[in-house]
Amino acid sequence: MAAESASPLQYQSGFGNEFSSEALPGALPQTQNNPKTCPYGLYAEQLSGTHFTAPRVLNRRSWLYRIRPSVTHEPFHPINFPNETLTADFTGGTVTPNQLRWRPFPVPSEPVDWVRGLFTLCGTGKAATKEGFAIHVYTCNQSMDTSALANADGDFLIVPQQGALRLKTELGLLDVAPGEIAVVPRGVRFSVVLRCAAARGYVLETFQGHFTLPDLGPIGSNGLASPRDFLHPVAWYEDVEGVSYQVLHKLEGHLFTAHQTFSPFNVVAWHGNYVPYKYDLARFCPVNAVAFDHPDPSIFTVLTVPGLVPGSPPTADFVIFPPRWLVAEHTFRPPYYHRNTASEFMGLIRGQYEAKQDGGFLPGGASLHLCMTPHGPDTATFERAAGEGAAAAAPDGPAHLGHDTLAFMFETTAIPRITPAALGCPAVDRDYYKCWVGLKSHFSPTAVPGKSKLGHADGGSGVAPGAGPHSDANGNGNGNSALGAEAGKDSAVAAAVVAAGLGLLTQEPAGVHV
Repeated sequence: MAAESASPLQYQSGFGNEFSSEALPGALPQTQNNPKTCPYGLYAEQLSGTHFTAPRVLNRRSWLYRIRPSVTHEPFHPINFPNETLTADFTGGTVTPNQLRWRPFPVPSEPVDWVRGLFTLCGTGKAATKEGFAIHVYTCNQSMDTSALANADGDFLIVPQQGALRLKTELGLLDVAPGEIAVVPRGVRFSVVLRCAAARGYVLETFQGHFTLPDLGPIGSNGLASPRDFLHPVAWYEDVEGVSYQVLHKLEGHLFTAHQTFSPFNVVAWHGNYVPYKYDLARFCPVNAVAFDHPDPSIFTVLTVPGLVPGSPPTADFVIFPPRWLVAEHTFRPPYYHRNTASEFMGLIRGQYEAKQDGGFLPGGASLHLCMTPHGPDTATFERAAGEGAAAAAPDGPAHLGHDTLAFMFETTAIPRITPAALGCPAVDRDYYKCWVGLKSHFSPTAVPGKSKLGHADGGSGVAPGAGPHSDANGNGNGNSALGAEAGKDSAVAAAVVAAGLGLLTQEPAGVHV
């Protein structure tokens, strides 16, 4: 039996690779997958994550070499789940155009492990047809010492918010702390061991497909999440016999249980590309506007679940809002006011989200804005960023968000339905709408638009289309025109501002470490 190490675990890096690992030398068969006799008397077992004839670029499977096969167990029986909120069918859920927000979900006072601490908030489709997804939160204070879960409904993307976890999986161990994420593919058996007194976090469960990296498009070949920063386990096994082990099986949102007399984590060697993994969100390399305006949040996509048809909208995206510099000039820098054809579920891992300063969006809480539901910065954020009122403190020079902030979003083109338990739980913030009540009209039809630092009139470029330092207002060459001179003056001002900005960028703000 390989002992659990207190020292940092070893991992294999990459994304979508063909990995291989063995806990004993020579445990992996050579030149074939299922020889007549496996080394060390092991059993060969294939775990398939796609259909056999899936295109090679999409095909996912791993070969496991284990002490006893996973089929060796007593019959499964349904269990009475003490919390009826877990679901994988959203045909009977509720939709609402209202903005929704939940306060942090409380950690239970009685012993609750990770599986029993799952609480479904919303989702779309159903696991029975392998379409859609579910969004859960978890709160727990007990390790799964003699139990393991296999989720037949889909892949789990786990986002810890409070408390570090150790994931014991059939393919090895993963240590996952707040600020990191883990993905456990459909069917892989795993246990959650707490590394602290209590834990809380979020889960995105996809019923169709698997998580993959987004295309980078014009960004190029680098940026966002790098494949080499995704870490996969090495082989680790338990050779324990004569114990009562509970194997949980989630199917269409229902939990079944079977007993066996040995540990399910008895895989001595394995190879393949169907493997759990973790990722440190601090390694994400964001791109952003470096001149003006606020880009769309899609530029912060870490992982995506592609749609069923190539080129169709994704089933779901996992997006983060990490620490970063803000340098856009004459720009309202917080997220803009928005009505979106997509639906947005947000959570907060630590700190304060840049669009909410009212104190209601807290770590461990969440918000949900369905298709075309208006949302955006609260009153305090607007006044601060737009330079309005007593809260005005928005510099136009480079500013850092600070390293003690990390928010995320699960975005989908589908319309999630909310569970009755999620709408009725005590964590619902019934006063969420009030954070926008203070937004007042600033409209004045007689006001004369002022000029920005770059000499541009508010709401305009300051230069007629086609005009430049050597053009008149009709776009004709006219190096001596007043407009050309004004544009040249604007360019000089812009160069000075940029130079000043570059100087500021070399100086780290107080209390911030980069």
